[in-house]
Amino acid sequence: MADRNHAPDSRLPLPAGFRSFVANVGIKDDTDDFTVVVAEGHVSAAGVFTQSRFAGPSVLLSREHLAIGSPRAVVVISKNANVANGETGAAHAREVTERVASRLGISAHDVLIASTGVIGRPYPIDRIRDGIAALPAPLPNDDAIAVARGIMTTDTVHKVAHATVRGTSARVVGVAKGVGMIEPNMATLIAMVFTDAKVDARELDTTFRRVIDTTLNCVSIDTDTSTSDTAIILASGAAGTVDSSAFEEALQDVLLSLTKQVARDGEGAEKLIEVRVTGARDDDQAKRVAKSIVNSPLVKTAVHGADPNWGRVAMAVGKVNDPDIDQNKVVIGFGEQEVFPSRVDDTGLQALANYMKGDTVRIVVDLHNGKGRSTVWGCDLTDGYIRINADYTT
Repeated sequence: MADRNHAPDSRLPLPAGFRSFVANVGIKDDTDDFTVVVAEGHVSAAGVFTQSRFAGPSVLLSREHLAIGSPRAVVVISKNANVANGETGAAHAREVTERVASRLGISAHDVLIASTGVIGRPYPIDRIRDGIAALPAPLPNDDAIAVARGIMTTDTVHKVAHATVRGTSARVVGVAKGVGMIEPNMATLIAMVFTDAKVDARELDTTFRRVIDTTLNCVSIDTDTSTSDTAIILASGAAGTVDSSAFEEALQDVLLSLTKQVARDGEGAEKLIEVRVTGARDDDQAKRVAKSIVNSPLVKTAVHGADPNWGRVAMAVGKVNDPDIDQNKVVIGFGEQEVFPSRVDDTGLQALANYMKGDTVRIVVDLHNGKGRSTVWGCDLTDGYIRINADYTT
């Protein structure tokens, strides 16, 4: 297993070869809203982005720069998504990368960009220009926690995870933001991972996508796929070559931690929901069933109210509507307690209600239909979620 610590509370250095800078440039209030991380030399790079047809210019430009080569810097602007602003938005995104690149002494193609916040509002570009003009070179810091805080929007806590690649000194450090508009399809979600392991660019891309599929693509807060989802990984190589399986293990550990942190911090959330589906025809069917359960407002509200209403889980399984899902084979449970087809008496139901009052609720379903399996994460639905989103732009 990777050597890991997912909850540093003071300072966490980025891996060797990376520098950072975080500041407020006046996009909103006095919280940090402008973050830059740069590698001191050549890196391997990979990225996975939203599949939304309303993708923002930050996503489109980052895809373009990754296709050209191996970018070595990332700039994140929070509190403004810069989405649906037409040619002005596209021009502003390109200008930001060009100005940051100029300050860092690198090519504009070497800079990736991510933006998160309200859709449909142009950047306050004059403020951003002034902020970039003050960007120190070289960048003065290397604190991953400051980076995690700098990309927050409505997050209540910063999200950071790290691991050491087994048998080496190489480190993997990840940061993320996201609490609402989240069901990634690669939510608003941004994740950045930095490592000093030496990994070939093609292998890095393949490994990153494989791990994303079982972590960030298995989280959902509200079924809404963001226009700005961005997950990026940069590998400096400063710690040398590592075993590929050990690297993937560390990357899995970091991204799984970030996934759970995002789910637990869902807007208004009070409980983490984990849904495990086994016995499916294949992994795809298992994930679709698991997502159907974790996304159901009726399941979410039952969890919030500590109500072991397994009928809502049965409903969510059934609405997937695959012809090879047979209700006579399905087994449903909460925690370690089977609730269907075995029935629970009043004493057992009270015990389940007590279990569901905890901060983590696990729902398990066995379809008895094959060897496919999937685990997904989400959160309960509270009146806090409604209030936050009802008042979001006012």
